[in-house]
Amino acid sequence: MALILPLLSFLTGYWGVQYLKPIRPFLAALLARVLIPVLIIYNMVFYQEGSLWLIAFSFFCSCVFFALFYFTLKNKLRALCLSYLNGAWLGIPFALAVFGPRAASTVVALYIGGSLFGNVCAVMAVSEARQDSGYILKNVLLSPPVVALSVAALLSFWDLSHWQQVPWIEILYQANKVLVTFSGMCVLGMWLSNVRISRFDLMRSLQLIFYRGLFAVLLCVAAYYLPIPQQTLTYAVMLMFFLLPPAANIVALETHYQGTGHSAKYIASGTLASAILIALYGAVVHVLMPGL
Repeated sequence: MALILPLLSFLTGYWGVQYLKPIRPFLAALLARVLIPVLIIYNMVFYQEGSLWLIAFSFFCSCVFFALFYFTLKNKLRALCLSYLNGAWLGIPFALAVFGPRAASTVVALYIGGSLFGNVCAVMAVSEARQDSGYILKNVLLSPPVVALSVAALLSFWDLSHWQQVPWIEILYQANKVLVTFSGMCVLGMWLSNVRISRFDLMRSLQLIFYRGLFAVLLCVAAYYLPIPQQTLTYAVMLMFFLLPPAANIVALETHYQGTGHSAKYIASGTLASAILIALYGAVVHVLMPGL
């Protein structure tokens, strides 16, 4: 039952792209600037144990993957595409689709860490010129996840724990998660409906994302020694997160700073490869652990 909404949302975008394409930018902006910040505020105000460690872990892993792939591929842009992941438009919707609402707090924390990495490192990776530290700091502070974290930090000065039991707040939160799933999967459907990907690019993306997933297993084993709740669901979501495709805004940054769009094919093939691998991963996880 949990997969019906994401499947219908994906098919709505895929088959209805000619009618829905005009609102695609609106859906994407709504997801990144409103719906996901609301998820962040809720999960940080009603704090889940280990969330700050998950944020730090995600940021650290992104740095490790960037260094690893830059060392092996000798290409900063490709390394960025394999370390700055699409946690907003796809990560949170995928996690909710595969694991249900209980995955929200974990995937939100992982998204925040990855987004902080992207806002700090993405411009430096695609720009040939040295970037002013003030400009980078401004980008970080004004990014939607940091603004949401700041709002949550202000609200945390008051004891709002009793508000979590208020029916209308819970209804709004559940509705927000439904909208996150619909928007993310609908945008993915519209995106994939018009993409033409060569077999070579798809196989290359499948290979690189799979290898990254294997390396992520080692990092998740190391995370066992962090003060993160020792729950199977938490680690299952962590592994899924590192099967995500490149962040979609990489191509916009590349176009602005380099005047090229080479990352578009990495994003397109990576998105399809990621959807395939996460579908397989979710199926295997639920067969091996049906109660998850």
